[in-house]
Amino acid sequence: MPTWDVLIAFFGVAVLLGLSPGPDNLFVLVQSAQRGWRVGLCVVLGLSLGIVGHTVAVALGLAAVVAASPMLFTALKLCGAAYLAYLAWGAWRAPVSVTEGAQALAERDVLTLKTAMGWVGRGVVMNLTNPKVLIFFLAFLPQFADPARGSVGLQVMALGCVFMLATLLVFGSIACGSGLFGQILQRSARAQRWLNRIAATVFGALALRLVMVQR
Repeated sequence: MPTWDVLIAFFGVAVLLGLSPGPDNLFVLVQSAQRGWRVGLCVVLGLSLGIVGHTVAVALGLAAVVAASPMLFTALKLCGAAYLAYLAWGAWRAPVSVTEGAQALAERDVLTLKTAMGWVGRGVVMNLTNPKVLIFFLAFLPQFADPARGSVGLQVMALGCVFMLATLLVFGSIACGSGLFGQILQRSARAQRWLNRIAATVFGALALRLVMVQR
C-alpha cells in the first residue's frame, strides 16, 4: 500500500484538480443552482461512484484497452457527447415556476429515493462516458504507485478511493454553495429562464468539447 506521505500528497493534488474548472464540477454547479443542493449532492455521489469505475478499469488494465482502441475511445466519447446534448435540450426546455417563501423552497428540495437515485445515476453516466477521465486516470494514478510496496493494482485502488474522497469534499462544497445561491434565483422567473439558458449553453459547449477530444 502507498505510504501516508504519498497518500497525503496525492490527496492535495486531487483537491487542486477538483477545484480546477472542468466538465464534472461545472455539471455539479449548474445542476445545484437549477435544482437545489440536495440534487447537487446526489450528482456528486454519482460522479464519485464513476471514479470507482475508472479506478477499477485502470487496476484491471481495461483503461489501457480503451486507450489503445480508437473505435472504443470514439464510441465512449460520442455516448458522452450525446448525453450532454440531451441535458442541454432538457435545460433549454425546462419549465419556469417561481417559488416564494420558506415552505415552497423546502418543498422544492424534497427528494424521493427514486428521484435521488436517478440523479446519482446521471452523475455516474456523466463521469463514465468521459474517456478523457479514463485516460487521465491511466496516466495519473500509476505515477503514485510503487511496485516495491506490493500489488500495483491494490495501490491504484487505494489512490482511487483517496481521489473519490477529495471529489466528495470539493464537489460537495460546490453543490451546497451553488444550491443556496440558486434558491435566490428561483424567486424570479426571469432569473430562472436565464439560468436554464446558461445551463443549456454550458452542456452544449461541453458536448461539443467532448466530440472534439482526441486521445
